[in-house]
Amino acid sequence: MYKRVLLKISGEALAGKDKTGINIEVVGKICDKIKEVVEMGVEIAIVVGGGNFWRGRRNGEQMEKTTADYMGMLATAMNALALQDAIEARGVDTRVQTAIEMREIAEPFIKRKALKHLNRKRVVIFACGTGSPFFTTDTGAALRAAEIEADAILLGKAIDGVYSADPKIDKDAIKYDEITYADVLKKDLKVMDSTATALCKDNGMRIIVFGIEDPENIVRAVKGEKVGTIVK
Repeated sequence: MYKRVLLKISGEALAGKDKTGINIEVVGKICDKIKEVVEMGVEIAIVVGGGNFWRGRRNGEQMEKTTADYMGMLATAMNALALQDAIEARGVDTRVQTAIEMREIAEPFIKRKALKHLNRKRVVIFACGTGSPFFTTDTGAALRAAEIEADAILLGKAIDGVYSADPKIDKDAIKYDEITYADVLKKDLKVMDSTATALCKDNGMRIIVFGIEDPENIVRAVKGEKVGTIVK
């Protein structure tokens, strides 16, 4: 269904039931499916969050906002290295590119190099968000997807799609099969933050929201099977 996709994974997804840190078994299952997607001939880039190590708004309540955000960026770099290690252990070439320079462990983000890696069927992992405070990794994902001209963003979340309300709180919450960007913004549905949603809307970027707890959903989404919610 798609030639090039960007997969957004939350940091919490890498922790599994542990809630914090990195659960090697969970990471392995996700990377098995990433390898399967690569073997299908699909070019895949990844943006990973850092919430399993640090959440700026929660952990940094008594901290200056910029400092808390930079700490969050460093957390995403740790997750990116963990993903790189697991993917390469499965025989797939991988490159980590960071929005903040740390040349000893990763390449700086350069669009042309990222495209070159993708054309060579390497998995590219983007870390450190946009490199600027006050922007979330959701915005980083939307930005990188637009820059590499991805066909879609695969948004792996803790819930299996987009609902009219939080299904954990409201039992009457309705799950959407499809929804427009305009409705997401109008109804203030927490698919991505509003900046990221607007950026996707302006660039006509399709978002497929699904539950990452079952990593097979990554493959299903790439194949165009009905999974989660499509935002377009």
